Amino acid sequence: MEITLDKMTVPEKLRLMEALWADLSRHEAAVELPAWHANVLHETAQRVAEGKETAIDWETAKKELRERFS
Repeated sequence: MEITLDKMTVPEKLRLMEALWADLSRHEAAVELPAWHANVLHETAQRVAEGKETAIDWETAKKELRERFS
């Protein structure tokens, strides 16, 4: 199967990305966590434990990111 991304619309690309994510999620045990990602997760957990960082809900995070990068 060949996919020509430059000929796809944004909605088509989003549907493709969602389909890929859904498929990967069904087989998550086969997806290896890269060492750098494990390190980032560990560092974040450490900052949370030390009170240097707090979690926010996803809707708030999306809003803040949109405001920062719009």
